[in-house]
Amino acid sequence: MNIPPATRKTYAFLVILALASAFGFQGWRTLFNNFAVEVGQVSGLEMGFIQSMREVPGFLALLVVYLLRVAPEHRLAVVSVAALGGSVALAGLFPSLAGLTLTTLGMSFGFHFYETVNSSMTLQHFDRQTAPLVAGRLRAFGSAGNLVVGGLIFLAADLAGYPELFGGIGLAVVATALFCLRGDPRPAEATPQDLKMILRRRYWLFYALTLLAGARRQIFVAFALFLMVSRFGFTVREITVLFLFNNLVNTLLSPLIGKAIARFGERRVLSLEYLNLVWIFLAYAFTDSKAVVAGLYILDHVFYNFAIAIKTYFQKIGEPSHMAPTMAVGFTINHIAAVAIPLAGGALWMVDYRIPFLAAAALSLVSLALTQLIRVPGEE
Repeated sequence: MNIPPATRKTYAFLVILALASAFGFQGWRTLFNNFAVEVGQVSGLEMGFIQSMREVPGFLALLVVYLLRVAPEHRLAVVSVAALGGSVALAGLFPSLAGLTLTTLGMSFGFHFYETVNSSMTLQHFDRQTAPLVAGRLRAFGSAGNLVVGGLIFLAADLAGYPELFGGIGLAVVATALFCLRGDPRPAEATPQDLKMILRRRYWLFYALTLLAGARRQIFVAFALFLMVSRFGFTVREITVLFLFNNLVNTLLSPLIGKAIARFGERRVLSLEYLNLVWIFLAYAFTDSKAVVAGLYILDHVFYNFAIAIKTYFQKIGEPSHMAPTMAVGFTINHIAAVAIPLAGGALWMVDYRIPFLAAAALSLVSLALTQLIRVPGEE
């Protein structure tokens, strides 16, 4: 992949922050479920509540549009990653339900606001052919950051407690974010963005696919790892090994997914994703094998990367000045259902743990049907 000279600083900036954000978020994910169950003694319903609160910042991602009126995108990206790291650093000190909820909220604000700005900058500063390649590479670098933090946790799990592990990971993220404060990575020529909420009828399919992706993905995020810990008895070390292998696979495959989107188009790639997610979620609901559920977790992450195509689809149909506001609106739409689903799913889990996964399979079928409506001017 050849990056034009005008955008090389932007690319390097996004790579560093992608590594830092992934390092912090994956470190939190690796430790959080075991910390919450072993130290916080949370129930399935309480976990659902925490995960619902975790999605509130995603629902508020629309605020990014207004924050950009007082701070440029690259500064907001740095502050967001620093907030993520600071919240992770504090997480191990507060095992109560209130403490877990508050530190999760802080981490989530940083993560979601950064992801909004990251998506916007990628679509703004790279052309249609380059944007999916860049997005795939950023996913790969994120997976590499996950590999590093997973390896560190694996080595340190018996040498340090939860406060030390959370603290070390979080402070490393903060330091990396502050390093990125130097200079302005944006290219000299960029399309000015409309810094207001923008909703257009012609973007309805992008909104619908985004909404369904958020609902379906949240079921996975909230309950897949919880299933592994509570039903299959995965330990911190086992979860860490799973994450290491998962991120090795995604480091290798993510750039290829970006190339596939550029070559075959969004409709074909998304159809492949949703078709496979149907049987993956059905398998989650009915498998009794610890090895199978681990394999499903890896496959789900591979297909999750195909969701890059939803954003690149919008890049092809949207106006250039709508990239930043629509990415913010998109994240809010993505989290409309995601705020309620973990809490509802937690209640349904108490009835039968299979129900949330069956619902995710049904949502994948709806997404598959809608994907067939994708049409890009100038493409088949």
